[in-house]
Amino acid sequence: MRTQINTAIAFLSGFIMILAFFSANSGIVNFSQNLLTWVTIVGGISLLLGIVSILKVNLKVIQEKGKDWIFKLILVLFVLGMSVCGIVWGIEEKTPFDWLFQNIQSPMMSTMFSILAFFIASAAYRAFRARTLEATILLITAIIVMLGRTPLGQAIWDKLPTYADWIMAYPNLAVQRGIIIGAALGAAAMSLRILLGIERTYMG
Repeated sequence: MRTQINTAIAFLSGFIMILAFFSANSGIVNFSQNLLTWVTIVGGISLLLGIVSILKVNLKVIQEKGKDWIFKLILVLFVLGMSVCGIVWGIEEKTPFDWLFQNIQSPMMSTMFSILAFFIASAAYRAFRARTLEATILLITAIIVMLGRTPLGQAIWDKLPTYADWIMAYPNLAVQRGIIIGAALGAAAMSLRILLGIERTYMG
């Protein structure tokens, strides 16, 4: 019975969204907007539960002084500190929240992405080995694009950025569109399976 109710709710919700997309009836459109508002509210509550779960897990490790407990303590302090600053002073410019974001969180994110670049370069070195014709084409293309996007490549040959832009604007964009179309068809097929009650993995 519980599974049938969940399936019926999923079907009705999806059907209303589809109907509102193709319908000009103001009542249906307003009702669908109200549903989207509730989705946002439920998503916010889920995010809050996620924060509570993070605090619960990390506080337990801190109390027991488990592995890397000092880093978990820093995480908890910053989660609470950012939350308090955002609630009390807001998130506008020149507030404590903005200062913490600009001077602590943003530099840490930049550091993380700069480290990630080395892992990408290492993975590219292992993957881009000219063992086949396709791998050779991929290797040459990657070299042209990487050099064309740096001042070093322009210093080597002034036309290299032009070729790099052409590769990104035509072959790369065509492949991206193909991937997006395939992903959209897959999402549509999965949506139909959920609406029809065939796919029920979201129920656990």
